[in-house]
Order: sequence, then C-alpha cells, then structure tokens
Amino acid sequence: MSVQRITVLGSTGSVGKNTLDVILRHPERYQVVALTANDNVDLLLEQCRAVAPAEVVLANADAAERMHALLASAGLQDINVSSGQQALAAVVCANDTDTVMSAIVGAAGLQPTFAAVQAGKRVLIANKEPLVMTGDLFMREAGASGATILPIDSEHNAIFQCLPADLSQQGVRRIHLTASGGPFRGQAWSDLRDITPEQACAHPNWSMGAKISVDSATMMNKGLELIEAAALFGIDSDRVDILVHPQSIIHSLVEYSDGSFLAQLGAPDMRIPIAHALAWPERIESGADTLNLAAIARLDFVAPDMVNLPCLRLARAAAAAGQSAPASLNAANEVAVAAFLDRTIRYTDLATVIDSVMQQQEIRQIDSIESVLHIDNEARDLARRAINSL
Repeated sequence: MSVQRITVLGSTGSVGKNTLDVILRHPERYQVVALTANDNVDLLLEQCRAVAPAEVVLANADAAERMHALLASAGLQDINVSSGQQALAAVVCANDTDTVMSAIVGAAGLQPTFAAVQAGKRVLIANKEPLVMTGDLFMREAGASGATILPIDSEHNAIFQCLPADLSQQGVRRIHLTASGGPFRGQAWSDLRDITPEQACAHPNWSMGAKISVDSATMMNKGLELIEAAALFGIDSDRVDILVHPQSIIHSLVEYSDGSFLAQLGAPDMRIPIAHALAWPERIESGADTLNLAAIARLDFVAPDMVNLPCLRLARAAAAAGQSAPASLNAANEVAVAAFLDRTIRYTDLATVIDSVMQQQEIRQIDSIESVLHIDNEARDLARRAINSL
C-alpha cells in the first residue's frame, strides 16, 4: 500500500482539525506534506509538531513571520514557511502532493481549490464556495484535468455514497438533503430580530466554525448545499429537495425511479465523511461513535417553513436563476454574516442585505475564474453599501 501524501488547506479550522485527527489514526497510510492556515499560528505550531509537514503557508506575511519564529524556537526550522495566494497554489500543485483537503471557509478557498483541480489532484472538497461560485466551470475543469472530486460535507458525502457505483444518474429521481433546522427551528423570522451571535452559533448537533454556524441557523447553509449538489452531481436544482431532520442521523437520501430511497446514516461527526473520502474506495476507522439506533428510537422529518426562512428562499431563487446568481448570493451572505458576527447588523438584517444585492446585481455568464472574482467583488461592494444604509 502506497502512502498518500496530503496537503490540508485550512488545517486550523474545524474540518482541518478533524482531518488531522483521522490521519493520525493511520500513520501507515498518510503523510502530511503541507498545512495552510489564516493566522492561528499557535494551533498551527501544535499541528506541525504532530505531523511534521515539509511546508506551511499562512494567509499573510506578518503571520508567516510569527510562524517562522515559533518553528525556530521549537526546533522545527526545517519546515519551510511562505504566505499568500501564489504560495497556496504552489503547495497544492506540487509534485509531492497527491491529495488536497480543501477546507478553507468562504470564497478565500476558491483559487487554491481550483488550482488543485487544474493540476489533476485528488481533491477532498469541504468548502462549498468553489462549486457554488463556479458551478459547471469547476466540474468541467475537473473533467479536463482528470482530477478526482470527493465531497466532505456530510450531506454531499452521503449522496455520493448512495449514488450508483459509476456515479451516473441512472434511475435517480430526486436528491433529498437533510437539515437539522438549526437552533431556531420552528420560530418566526420576525421574532429573531435581537438574536445574538452567541445564540446563532449554538448549534444543537454539530460543532462548527462561527460563519457556518450562522449559515446553519438561517438555513442559508442548506441553500448553498443545494446549489453545490446540483453542480457536483449534474442534477437540476429543482430535483433537489430539503428535509428538516432534527436528529442529524440521516445525512441525505437519494430517491430512485422505482420508489427506492437509499440513505446514509451516521453520528453527527465530521470524521465519518472525512475518513470515507480519505480512504475511498476503501474504508478505515474514523474515531466516531457507532450509532445506537435503539437508543435514538425515532427519526423525524418535516418540510422547511419557507415563510420563515428568507435566506433559504433567496438561495432557491439563485439556484433557479443560475449563471452568476449563486456567486452573488454567496458574496452577499459572507459580508452580511461577518457584519452580524461583528454586531454591526441584526440577525434579521442578514436576509435584507442579501436580497438587496440580488435585486441590484445583473446576472451574467460565468466563463472564467476572473469573471467569478469580478462578480464576487462587485457583490461585496453592494452588500457593504446595503449594510451602511440600514
């Protein structure tokens, strides 16, 4: 068995930490060659001690300087330190990288992930944004380069496992994404005006970063997943349904034309999809707890309340419009969520800001990464103006 050489983009985030947890359980199978992070140099130093990568990349030069000093003081001066987008692209394209775990949250992960795809790597994609922003362009590039795309989001990984072995759409009628409903399930949107960031980030089932937790609370996360699923699996967005499933045990379902439903079940632990993708097509131990279905006793499902989920409505509309609309939606949401977490806007202003951008920005064709980045920047400017006008 050959050792798989891995670069982890966003190693200090939730998915990155879980990835290293799984890797360290199987040192005979995996070698970490590079780690990247934004600015959490203290945690990155701990990770370097654990997996001894050849290289680390930070988002900016100041963080890289701090990291260089920390590594030197820890006797790890042989680890190369660099910074910036070009350095990120270089590590994912390097000959000593077989597999790239793409776990940088937000649009910041687009360029290095796309570079990995263009280099024909095995790409484990945990961040939705590259597929949401580029859609068919991303998958066409993967087809041209021979890159292997393996989904890490629990929902998309579940769909991947439930599709036919050749990943065709043979006999597939619909895809059903499940959602926990977040911490405000069943509450009226108008009653959530004074929700705090702490309340929005208190997810009932999953341990995630702040941005993704807020997206889960508004169910924008599920809207982005809908757009991602359509692009990733080559299915029209109107054939992707959403079910609120509070227990987060069934992660998604595939419905077939003969009436069969195939579902993937597991504990709400990101190490399960991470281990699946790392070892695919084999299986390895993930460290997650085994399900006790008798103890769980029941599995509930309900349709989402679209009246009180305006962010999900906006995502549905963007998915239907296609072209540049999902990229605009994503950019507006990122700016709005950052403002909410900074306490600049109220929770219910999130949908107001996103809707304002979607109303103003013209829908255009996506034909290159450059066009995506232009649309993204334009939408962010519109979102900032909408915030300033509140």
